[in-house]
Amino acid sequence: MANTAKGPASYFPSIERTYGRPIAEWQALIRASPLTRHGELVSWLKQEHGLGHGHANALVAHVRAEDAAGGAGAPA
Repeated sequence: MANTAKGPASYFPSIERTYGRPIAEWQALIRASPLTRHGELVSWLKQEHGLGHGHANALVAHVRAEDAAGGAGAPA
């Protein structure tokens, strides 16, 4: 059986299909934003980039968790 993404990453295929941008691009946008609070970033993605709430929330949650863990793409 194939590995199925869990948590916020489970939204990634739908986000890429719906908005036509790779996840890495969304992650870079979030990391480049001067906003720091989860809710602010979600609102910004919704207002400026037209994402739905669930997709915006999943992206922000994933990036923040990755950065907190010192994961890939985390700022140095």
